[in-house]
Amino acid sequence: MSKRWIAGWGNYPRMECDVRVPWTADDVRRSVCREGTIARGLGRSYGDPALNDRGAVIDATRLDRYVDFDQQHGLLTCEAGVSLGQIIADFAPRGYFPLVTPGTKHVTIGGGIANDVHGKAHHVDGCFSSSVEAFTILLASGDVVAASREENNDLFWANFGGMGLLGIILEATIRLRRIETTYFRQKAVVVNHLEELLGAFEQYDARYPYSVAWIDPLAMGDQLGRGVLTVGDHACLAELPASHRHQPLRVSTPAAIKVPISLPNFSLNPLTLRLLNLVIGQVQARGAALAHYEKFFYPLDAIDAWNRGYGSRGFAQYQFVVPLDEGYRRIRPIMERIAGSGLLPFLNVLKRLGKERGLLSFPMEGYTFAIDFPIQQGLQQLLHELDRMVVDAGGRVYLGKDAFVRPDTFSAMYPRLDEWRQIKAKYDSRGIFTSNLSRRVGLTAG
Repeated sequence: MSKRWIAGWGNYPRMECDVRVPWTADDVRRSVCREGTIARGLGRSYGDPALNDRGAVIDATRLDRYVDFDQQHGLLTCEAGVSLGQIIADFAPRGYFPLVTPGTKHVTIGGGIANDVHGKAHHVDGCFSSSVEAFTILLASGDVVAASREENNDLFWANFGGMGLLGIILEATIRLRRIETTYFRQKAVVVNHLEELLGAFEQYDARYPYSVAWIDPLAMGDQLGRGVLTVGDHACLAELPASHRHQPLRVSTPAAIKVPISLPNFSLNPLTLRLLNLVIGQVQARGAALAHYEKFFYPLDAIDAWNRGYGSRGFAQYQFVVPLDEGYRRIRPIMERIAGSGLLPFLNVLKRLGKERGLLSFPMEGYTFAIDFPIQQGLQQLLHELDRMVVDAGGRVYLGKDAFVRPDTFSAMYPRLDEWRQIKAKYDSRGIFTSNLSRRVGLTAG
């Protein structure tokens, strides 16, 4: 164990925590601190879900071994510290790919469960929970139990979106997707405003399983929502050009570009943001008809430690979802408030989500919008205002990205919170598993 200053991917907040690095399940059991414990994977949650300055943080990344693989059914059993990137590197050449993946491959299986991560095809494939068959978990009692849709069903579902607060996932069995290539057919659709964008989602989501839109964060007025919708699907072998068919299941090499230090805070200013978004818009609009999975799913992974580009102050990614019904009426006022805030918003992304599942899983049928803000004066007040607007619109924010939401707002966003709390009391009545996020939003005692 060692005291270390750590943070989520947004580099805000930063806290000194007692970090413990177990190598086996027995090590994990010995590492649990009765004063409070939370597990941590690769640190890609943005705010404080994997921070705990009142106990221990268990770094699970050494729990990264494969246990079994059923090739016939594509079922992989592995330890919770295995990452999606590791799985892709080892199984994509064999014709298998994660069924559900977020916008980075640097996510552990345990982290995927804790956040119930989602991707560009949520309206088709659902959340990460859709791919998980079962897992084993170390409880506060010290017992290791199995959970699935049939066994300990309440524990199984409460862990998805449960932010690691019910125990420590040790192993999981997940389903992989059978693929012929690691390439994707894709199409870029340029849109001029929000209404046109939502119409494009309606039109193309029936034809393509994957969809995501980049939105110009500086566009306002009649141009609010201007951007590029990118849709796509897995490419089969027959669709590859001759130049790619000799290696149809090619996997990528590690990122060649790295941000070595945090850039000066003044690097992000109205001029640089305008230029960066102009470049991003052009790149999105001119995307090739065929893309390797790395560019299709994980464009930011090409730059190692890209989060340092926001400077030493860090940043917050604000992600919310509002219901699909009357989506334009619900989402436009929130986007207008963001665009008019003057707080240098950057990297706007909009997706369409499918049916709601789980107790604290973020997705619900609707439109989800994510935007990065450098930490700056006035940001907390703006985000609290946006929280109220999201609640009034019938929506919620994503705990995996959050650093600011308050308990009363959070409870108004998640109607099954009391049900989750009952399961928490059943399996962890003493509140052993806790984090800075859980105390801040009222999931555990403060």
